[in-house]
Amino acid sequence: MTVSNGATNGQQAPRRPLPCGIYAPTMTFFDAETEDLDIPTIKKHAARLVKDGLAGLVTMGSNGEAVHCTREEKAAVTRATREALDEAGFKDTPIIVGTTEGSVRGTIELCKIAQEAGGDYVLLLPPSYFRSLMDEQAIHDYFIAVADESPLPLVLYNYPGAVAGIDMDSDLLIKLASHPNIVGTKFTCGNTGKLTRVAQATDAKTPWAEGSGYMAFGGMCDFTVQTLASGGSGIIAGGANVMPKVCVKVWNLYVEGKIDEAIALQKTLAKGDWFLTKSAIAGTKQAIQSYFGYGGYPRRPLKRLEKARVSTIEEGIKEAMEIENSL
Repeated sequence: MTVSNGATNGQQAPRRPLPCGIYAPTMTFFDAETEDLDIPTIKKHAARLVKDGLAGLVTMGSNGEAVHCTREEKAAVTRATREALDEAGFKDTPIIVGTTEGSVRGTIELCKIAQEAGGDYVLLLPPSYFRSLMDEQAIHDYFIAVADESPLPLVLYNYPGAVAGIDMDSDLLIKLASHPNIVGTKFTCGNTGKLTRVAQATDAKTPWAEGSGYMAFGGMCDFTVQTLASGGSGIIAGGANVMPKVCVKVWNLYVEGKIDEAIALQKTLAKGDWFLTKSAIAGTKQAIQSYFGYGGYPRRPLKRLEKARVSTIEEGIKEAMEIENSL
């Protein structure tokens, strides 16, 4: 099989291909008082991440608080991110945009908006509001219908925690991968066996072989080495918002054949990332605030963290951040 990772799909200009490596699902920053979008900080953050070695960015993912943003805001964030990358000299860096809506029609419309805003690919969760009605056939048909009409290729997003426990198995993901406009999967389920089976069946792209171009993404940085050992293509990790250089270093060490060093650094990264995972969006933003001087808070109803919790996060990621600041 060959997927359209980088193909034009009828467009005049070639699409930016998805390279192997580390990606961050970027945070959406808000004014602390009004909760309006903070576009200057959104742009500053995007530029910092790519300058620190990330292969691509994801806007409007879970960490980007997509569920808290209007369509107009989603477009504004993606547009600002594209502008920031171009202004920083990273015109070839791709952007994946979260475009999940409850209906096929709405999702296709949002895919078109994402394209107009500068997105290169879209990231899609399975529909889940009517959970009892979403059997495997309904989920399959949803993705196929969107893939048929979307101007941007799809990366499927397997994150059971965000969709009432829907966990797409490897058989379904492999079946969906036969569609030419479905070019990858993000495995936030953390199931490396599933990732291995899908990567093998799709001949996924790796740092050592182009394969079909299909992208098998690990969904957290705490199993970067495991993803590479499983034939994966990259990592889309919330922790890369805070410690991008460490994430990239683990990846590069393994790719360079320095396996023992990669495993050792992976252990430090996994330890620190757990403090971010436990504290979710609010904790990740406060970690950025503590170490980089910006970050702020999530939109309500997500809670702001008390000082003691912020201090615990700072201490929990201290070892990883000392390495981050040394790179």
